[in-house]
Amino acid sequence: MLSEEQRQRAKESLLESHRTKVQGQRPSEMFPEIEIADSYAISSGVAQALVAQGARIIGHKVGLTSKAMQAASKIDEPDYGYLFDTLLLNDGAKVRFEDFCVPRVEPELTFILKEPLKGPDVGLVDVLRATEYVVPSIEIIDARVTEPRRIYDTVADNGAAAGIILGGRPVRPDDVDLRWVGAIFHRNSEIEETGIAAGVLGHPAMAVAWLANKLAPFGTTLEPGHMVLSGSFTRPVWAAKGDTLNADFGLLGSVSVQFT
Repeated sequence: MLSEEQRQRAKESLLESHRTKVQGQRPSEMFPEIEIADSYAISSGVAQALVAQGARIIGHKVGLTSKAMQAASKIDEPDYGYLFDTLLLNDGAKVRFEDFCVPRVEPELTFILKEPLKGPDVGLVDVLRATEYVVPSIEIIDARVTEPRRIYDTVADNGAAAGIILGGRPVRPDDVDLRWVGAIFHRNSEIEETGIAAGVLGHPAMAVAWLANKLAPFGTTLEPGHMVLSGSFTRPVWAAKGDTLNADFGLLGSVSVQFT
């Protein structure tokens, strides 16, 4: 377990990377004795600092929920982080490549809650009952620490959350079988990845259930109106300056973002 001084040093390093868009040293490299509780404490400290600077928490993200993402990250368990209003972008948004360290993008489904969810023992049906809309999305992820990252580094770095683009056709959770929602992910005119949402823990709503149960020991409730990114069901796609990334969700429409 790290001391408060060590956690503070890791937090300040991450905040500096947020500011400069230059990758910093990995917390696990700075402090090899780091534990997962330290990483979540560091992430929470960074979130508190960003809120103090004017950001507002609008939900959570769940990451590493699919075999594809776990294999790409060499990590075998989910993680979670905070979503801020400063990350929310419109469909078709143009973002500056220089505003990121090493951006990548992923197709995901976002759950918008209408009722509170609090663990323990939250299950699939509980999540579906508490959800107002499920929205096709692209998440921009941006590792603010150097490779090779470990789960401690990913968690401390807020799951690398860097942007959320909502679009397509929002649906009620019982309008479609969410397991079979698929996406074709294009970079410019090339298909880079394909996948279906069942890749996320068997059903994307299970990612929301996992989060509610994971947060239960801290007394945290998933609030009405908050959104939960359920995790990617493809490997992340690298973004270069000038690229347009498009996630085609079929009947649920498409979502895009361009890096300028």
